[in-house]
Amino acid sequence: MKRGPARAQSRSAARLAAVQALYQQEMEGTALTRLLDEFHQHRLGATIEDVEYADAEVDFFDDLVRGVDARRDEIDAAITKRLSAGWNLPRLDRPMRAILRAGTYELIARPDVPTASVITEYVDVADAFYDKRETGFVNGLLDAVAKDVRT
Repeated sequence: MKRGPARAQSRSAARLAAVQALYQQEMEGTALTRLLDEFHQHRLGATIEDVEYADAEVDFFDDLVRGVDARRDEIDAAITKRLSAGWNLPRLDRPMRAILRAGTYELIARPDVPTASVITEYVDVADAFYDKRETGFVNGLLDAVAKDVRT
């Protein structure tokens, strides 16, 4: 099945929204159901303070957020395994943890999405928050995780 630019754009928007939702969940401890509902009602495809949010593929967004929530221990172990000596997950800031968790979830649970696409997409998400050094970190860490979890 061919994926057109509109679907790719809606998946990119879903990934960015999922990272934002995971960040919010960690910051505020928002219950999963309430978090999903808030994003469905107010963020996905909405205009907030003159910023238009792209229409996101809602089912994909839900899968990412629910999947990270349900498999957090497995995901965190996969990330931690690939962090440099002396580093641990709590030492990374919250947006970085959200990016790595969403990317790792996709690598583990979404074999329908090619590895290169997952890595590229989350490097792009990281680019919205960070400088080149951090985007390189996301690229390297997700590549290492992919070698562990995909054949």
